Amino acid sequence: MIILHNHPSGDPTPSKADIQMTKQLDEISKSLGVVLHDHLIIARGSEYSFKSEGLL
Repeated sequence: MIILHNHPSGDPTPSKADIQMTKQLDEISKSLGVVLHDHLIIARGSEYSFKSEGLL
């Protein structure tokens, strides 16, 4: 599974809530036998990958 959302502000840096929710989704998906491959945050002309940044 890959999840994504956007930050209309233009800054793709994840908030504390984004990080916490991603950790919770990763735990839940593992308990269901589903792999959370990445969480992407899309912003104006840039993106943030939790996997690339070592958070997944």
